[in-house]
This record gives sequence, structure tokens and C-alpha cells, in this order.
Amino acid sequence: MQYTMNELIYNAKAPAESSVTVDLKAEFIAPSGKMITVKGFYCGNDTYKIRFYPIEPGTYKYSVSGIITDSGEIECVSNDSVSKEGSYKSHGMVRPAGNHFRYDDGTWFYPFGTTVYALIHQEKKLIEQTLATLKGAPFNKVRMCVFPKDYDYNKNEPELYAYEKDDNGKWDYNRPCYEFYEHLESVITELNSYGIQCDLILFHPYDRWGFSKMNMEEADLYIDYITRRLSAYPNVWWSLANEFDILDYSRCEWEHIAAKVHECDPFGHLLSNHNCIEFWDFDNKDTTHICLQIKSVDDINHMIDRYNKPLMVDECCYEGTIMLEWGNISGFEMVNKFWKCITQGGYCTHGETYLCDDDILWWSKGGILKGESPARIEFLKNIVEELPGPLTYCGDEFTREKYEALKEDPEKCDNEFWRAVIKADWERAREALTNGKEFMGCYEDLAYLRYYERKCPGKGIFDLPEDKKYIIEVIDVWNMTRQIAENGASGHVEVVLPGKEGIALLARKI
Repeated sequence: MQYTMNELIYNAKAPAESSVTVDLKAEFIAPSGKMITVKGFYCGNDTYKIRFYPIEPGTYKYSVSGIITDSGEIECVSNDSVSKEGSYKSHGMVRPAGNHFRYDDGTWFYPFGTTVYALIHQEKKLIEQTLATLKGAPFNKVRMCVFPKDYDYNKNEPELYAYEKDDNGKWDYNRPCYEFYEHLESVITELNSYGIQCDLILFHPYDRWGFSKMNMEEADLYIDYITRRLSAYPNVWWSLANEFDILDYSRCEWEHIAAKVHECDPFGHLLSNHNCIEFWDFDNKDTTHICLQIKSVDDINHMIDRYNKPLMVDECCYEGTIMLEWGNISGFEMVNKFWKCITQGGYCTHGETYLCDDDILWWSKGGILKGESPARIEFLKNIVEELPGPLTYCGDEFTREKYEALKEDPEKCDNEFWRAVIKADWERAREALTNGKEFMGCYEDLAYLRYYERKCPGKGIFDLPEDKKYIIEVIDVWNMTRQIAENGASGHVEVVLPGKEGIALLARKI
């Protein structure tokens, strides 16, 4: 079926040497004539698989070579013929589309993410509870790790590891643990059935088992195997690392890892890298989108303009009550960050770290959601999905460029305040004007969304096109209310606001 994983399964003797670099591949010829080469993998019990992801409907011809020879045809049924009722209908893989994301079938994808780092390393009952929670939650992307994590509130030993050990007690990267990968795939498959993307973290530094100490040869074997197994899953994203700059790899080695993942993935999944302090080079040719860990999201529109790629704030602190400073923001502040990101043309990721006696914190292990932000994030998600398309930042702000222009042409400073601004250095001038930034996004001239964050104005203003008519709503982002204030508005419009935090205005073209 179109936009779903397809398999060819064969029986043959187990590999005599490496269980990773097996000599098995298939060439698929799409209905359009395009050829795609896919490597197969060994999955234990004298079984080999080749997995394929078809984008086009119609007849695919294939030819298998290596330790197995075979040929045949696969009829790919159009996704349009699938009933939309019941189970989730796949729209295909998510791709970059300008500064936003789209599925293969052209549907816009607006990521509203969450983080459960060690999801697959928990007991079965807890994993089932987490997946049941996700099924009813607003999140359509989950960040999780391949390898277990050793960190505060997360010290349990997993039942399975990705690799077997050799006679010296070291991980053997030529011998994957097939039961582990089947377990990982079962979680990815269930997430896909809910329409949730799996942002899979390949490396991380919080490790007591030694996986973070792979050399490049071992890393190549790891990437070779995991891409052979998972590249045909439509809902996988590659996150090279969680906090890549803490790991002991050079920039050159990280670039090699990015290139290796890109080379080994025949279907071109999304790929990025997550930082602690130092940002990844998002100009990297194999990187599809911007991934950030930042506390302040107020200036992300500049990074979108700089790299001309979609932007995910994948860590912006967590709603919760733990003592670590990144894990105790309020539910309102989490919601505030989401609205700021959306109105600047970017996207945000939720996390939750509430203290509890059993040490089951959502951010690390999953379980159930306890915070106040998820319901409000869903409210925003519903608004965004009603819009005719994704938002681009169109607000007013004081930028370095404006500052430099005023310094070069002081005549433009028509009052004492602006003359004082250009006498100050840039950082002081910027600080003086920080509160002047407008958080406003638009989709062409069809929709405008303005967010007043923690400001409490008594009036809201839109300067809309004179030749078009708009419905204007006042939105309370915390109480989750929407009230029509104007119907048929155009030009300069002033709307009475309640004078409280967390208010937005939405103008939609009639």
C-alpha cells in the first residue's frame, strides 16, 4: 500500500561473520521508472528482510541479489482508496516544505511534540500506559532514545540492549540483539498507528553502558544496521543526538555520522541534531531542519530566516517541579513558549517533570501526563490546523539592521527617544526595545495571528488589507476560549481586550 512499509521476507542460513553487513539488496523500479536500491538485513532465526517504502501507486518491479536471488512485482494500492474511518490513514513521510513541513501526500504537518527519552527501556506495563496516554494526547511527535539513559530519576536497568556482548564482555556491533530491535519496531509501529512521528535519538551522552563511546567504525556498523531496519518506516525522524556537543566526537566526526545516515537511508527521512550549548551547523547539507535546545524562544524567526529551513524548538525547559532549573517552569510558561514559537513560524516541543514518589517522570519514563499545559497545547493545535496554511513571522521588532540604518541616517530619528537609542551600543539599545517585539504570524493575507504573551493591553490592533473582509476573534490561551469580536473587518481595526496575560487575536479572511 502507498505510504506504508512493505516487506520481502526470505529464509537462508545465518551470516557466518557480521550480521550487519550482509550481502543482500533489492532494486525497485517505480511506475514512473525511478530506480531505488534498498539493502536487506538479517533479523535472526535464519530470516532476512528487505523493507520498502512506496511513494507512487502502481506496479513496482523488483530484483533481489546477493545471498538471495529473486524477482517479481508488487502492486501498490493508492492511499486515496483507503477508508478514512477507523485506523489512522497514513499521509506518508514528513518532508521539509520551505520553512515548514508536509507529508508526502501534500498535507501540511504541524509538529506539536513531546519528549519521553527512555520510553522503550521501561517495563512492559509502563510502556503500554505511556502509549495509551499518547493515543489520547495532542502530541504528534515523540522524541525518544535508541540507547538507555542514565540520569536523575532514570536509573533502572533495561531488559534488552541493542547489541550482544563478545567473549570479553564488550558490545559486539556486528551482532545486533534482534529481540531489542523487534521491541523498538513495535513501539514505532504503534506510534504510527496513532499518527505520531518518532523522532529517534541515535546517540546521547547520559550513559553508563558504553554506547556513547563507539569509535567511528562501530558507529558506521550501528548506522548501517538501524537504517536497513527502520528506513522504510514512514514515521521515523533521525535525531543524530541528544546534546551532541557533550559527546566526545569532533565536528568532523559528527559530519561523517550525518553523511552516513543520509547515505544509508534510501528514502530520505528528516534529519537534524540537538545541542546542549553549541548549536549544530544547520547549513550542513544532510540536515533537513533546525533543532534547538534553548530557554528563550523570542528570536527564533531570525534563525528561520538565516537557514531557510523548518525550525523545531525541541527543548525549551519542562513543566514541572524538580529542583533542576530547567525542569520547573509553570504550565502557563510552557503554553506561552508554544504560542511564541507558532507566531514566529516555528514549532515547539513539550516536556513534563513533576516530582513523584515512584520517580516516573514523563520526560524520562512516560506514564501519565500530570501538567496543565497539554490541554492548552491541544487548543492551540486545533487553531493552527484550522488555518489555511502555516504561519510566517510578520510582526514588527527592533533588529540590528534597523539599528544600523538609524545610526547611518540619524535624520530618521524624529524624537529624543530614538536619538538616545542610537547613541547606545547595540546590546543596550536592543534591551531597551526588547518589549517592543510583536509576536505575529500570517499565512499570505488569509490569516493573521497576534499573541500578546505576558502583556496586558486593553486594546488589540490589526492593520488588515483594505480590500478584504475578516472575522476577528479574541482568544484566551489559558482558559481556552474564542470570542468573535468583529465580523467583516478591514483596514485599521482596534479590538477591546480583557487586559490580562495570555491573550491572542486571530483574523481570518471571509
